[in-house]
Amino acid sequence: MFQIATRRFSVMSPLPGLRRALLAALAVLLLALPSAPASALSRIKDIADFEGVRDNLLVGYGLVVGLDGTGDQLNNAIFTRESLIGMLERMGVNARDSQLRTENVAAVMVTATLPPFARQGARIDVQVAALGNAKSLLGGTLLVTPMLGADGEVYAVAQGSVANVGFTASGQAASITKGVPTSGRVASGAIVEREVGFDLDKLKTVNLMLRNPDFTTARRVADVIDGYLKADAAKPLDPSTVKVTIPPGFKGDLVSMLTDIEQLRVEPDEVARVVIDEANGVIVMGENVRISTVAVAQGNLTVKVTETPQVSQPNPFAPAGQAATPVDPATGRPVAPGAHGVQFAPGGGGQTVVVPRTNVQVDEQSNRRMAVLPAGVSLQELVNSLNALGVGPRDMISILQAIKADGALQAEIELM
Repeated sequence: MFQIATRRFSVMSPLPGLRRALLAALAVLLLALPSAPASALSRIKDIADFEGVRDNLLVGYGLVVGLDGTGDQLNNAIFTRESLIGMLERMGVNARDSQLRTENVAAVMVTATLPPFARQGARIDVQVAALGNAKSLLGGTLLVTPMLGADGEVYAVAQGSVANVGFTASGQAASITKGVPTSGRVASGAIVEREVGFDLDKLKTVNLMLRNPDFTTARRVADVIDGYLKADAAKPLDPSTVKVTIPPGFKGDLVSMLTDIEQLRVEPDEVARVVIDEANGVIVMGENVRISTVAVAQGNLTVKVTETPQVSQPNPFAPAGQAATPVDPATGRPVAPGAHGVQFAPGGGGQTVVVPRTNVQVDEQSNRRMAVLPAGVSLQELVNSLNALGVGPRDMISILQAIKADGALQAEIELM
């Protein structure tokens, strides 16, 4: 046994050196290959949607009961009163001739999103929002509410306890409100009663809809899909639509093909655009923003006026006719009353007066200089140049608009 083990060791001993040589050769080969910026690639799943695979919006009108006196006032909310009477009549209770004064009921609008391929019996979440003058939906229960689609058909029925995180507390001198107490959520509160018909397996073609339409991106998506399917199956129809013909090998297994396609990675292209929100002073610039050679100078004349009035009070036990003695805030010494407009009280003690103090400062911003931005600068260089001028967001908006008006900004400006 000792000789056999020694012989095996001697035969295997050259392998570690060979393994190291192969790894070294592989590393050199990988370094020689051009590397693509993986961070710039996006999945087709994140930039496009498959036509027909979509959500559907549902809406309904219902009543929330069980509120602790925070519901609608029936005298002001007529729709709540009529809905409550109609509900009671369906239950066999005649409340038409009685005076309803309950404040534990609120009329609400119920909204939900029906996901694609939702089957009968599936549960979805619903949102509840007060319609009348209810103060809070805390502790309420939503009664059976039909959820209608855009075609007027009932696709789900909602009911359940309303979860509300907002509240309101008040006293005689103060009140506090957290969140929105007049809206809430019913988790898994609706049951799907009708399905949206869509037979995916019978499709012969599938359309991909780009979320940001672009000719270049549509062409790149089609090329990547053709490369994966090894067939001329994808064709861009317009900037937002790519038509994919299902190859014979994927007939009856369309889900597998769509799963593989949405994991393919593409580098999206975008238009050079500058988005400006003047109200909030927000500027968003794309990567492809470029400018021609232009000189920029920025400066404003700022006049700052500061009022710091001083209050002067009379001396203790001042005799009648004696006014307050103003004090110079800089030196702390008394000054002449007449010079500061101090008047004597007619027949009484000293009078407290306010002595005005005004400070005027002028800032011409002479430290601002003109900067030259060379042609073809990148986004980072543009931002660095404007920051070097000490330009704030709101002044930068005016500068970008001026550069665009001069024709030196190769980008679109979109105002929000």
